[in-house]
Amino acid sequence: MSNTPGLARKLGTFDAVVIGLGSMIGAGVFAAFTPAAQAAGSGLLIALLVAAFVAYCNATSSAQLAAAYPTSGGTYIYGRERLGPWSGFLAGWGFVVGKVASAAAMAMTFAAYAAPAGWERPVAVAAVVLLVAVNYRGVTRTAALARIIVVAVLAALAIAVAAAWAGSPDTGGSTFLGDGLLSHGWYGILQAAGLLFFAFAGYARIATLGEEVRAPRRTIPRAILLALGIAAVIYAAIGVSLLAILGPDGVAATASPLADAVAAGSWNWAVPVVRVGAALASLGALLALVAGLGRTSLAMAREGDLPRYFAAVHPRFQVPHRAELALGAVICMIVVFADLRGAIGFSSFGVLVYYLVANVAAFTQSGADRRYPKFLQVLGAAACVALVATLPLSSVLAGLVMFALGIGYRLLRLRIPGAPTPLDVN
Repeated sequence: MSNTPGLARKLGTFDAVVIGLGSMIGAGVFAAFTPAAQAAGSGLLIALLVAAFVAYCNATSSAQLAAAYPTSGGTYIYGRERLGPWSGFLAGWGFVVGKVASAAAMAMTFAAYAAPAGWERPVAVAAVVLLVAVNYRGVTRTAALARIIVVAVLAALAIAVAAAWAGSPDTGGSTFLGDGLLSHGWYGILQAAGLLFFAFAGYARIATLGEEVRAPRRTIPRAILLALGIAAVIYAAIGVSLLAILGPDGVAATASPLADAVAAGSWNWAVPVVRVGAALASLGALLALVAGLGRTSLAMAREGDLPRYFAAVHPRFQVPHRAELALGAVICMIVVFADLRGAIGFSSFGVLVYYLVANVAAFTQSGADRRYPKFLQVLGAAACVALVATLPLSSVLAGLVMFALGIGYRLLRLRIPGAPTPLDVN
């Protein structure tokens, strides 16, 4: 590993949990339920349960690995250390390309709720610039802003659920069940689980910040499981509310199901609260994404899997400033030029590959490093493969193309051992 400066350990358990929650809640509540309902129908809650179980298996693997390797990079580092450089590269590449798309999607989601008509893309770019600037100033500022955002979002969600139930008519259960729990079949449920997994993937941000967490062997496993458990409870409450008020067809037909559920009742004053909550949740997810992307890129640059130029750590703010600035520029370009439809499926593809590597890497651990039984890693790996296979074909094809580009890049670099990568300067 290259001899580059380390990051400062400033985060405690509470800060780590908040960053993980900020990553998950913004992506899940306001982005994933609609495509999941389109795939699973009334089986949406079964799909949510499957996604939560897969996330739990993966979380135990991430927690076990993060305790043993408390450094920046997450599964990129775990794959390198346990399975070899290629496995680490595939995990890191999957994380970076998938989460760059997610970050652009979160920026556009924020703008959709907060910007005047016609100003969505400029406002989305401004949000990216602002949050990259916050991350640039240091991880403690990132954690402080994440705390504010998470508290505001949880308050907005609580008001939204209360408004939906208090102001809406009694459906007698018929809306909730629709045509039956298995009306769309198990394939549809598994596809929905793969899409909903996108909503749980944010706890990985805690592992990517491993070099900045105090007492990492204790803090990281505890924070990962706490963040996942809290998010699962929140998602279950939202999912039950949406199905009870709108029904599976209603959820599938709208891009803003939570706002529609509130609007169906008599608490009209709560609709703007939901919009503000959605905007803040998207900002929270974007904030955590930028932080996690910067740390994974830093780890890859240290090993030469990205240009070593990005391995620099700011001498004052102790953040991977070059990586964060470059990633911010890429995210802005995607916001300005790209069509973001299918971003959830594309992101799920990359992240499921990431966690497949994590499960296999955790399976190889033994002795004092082993915290959870091996069957959880076997189930987690098998589930990752199954969920990838049921994602929409367009998402799978886009993911395969991006991985082919990454593999080509690394093969080209390895053809000339010892040669500098592009921008390989100090």
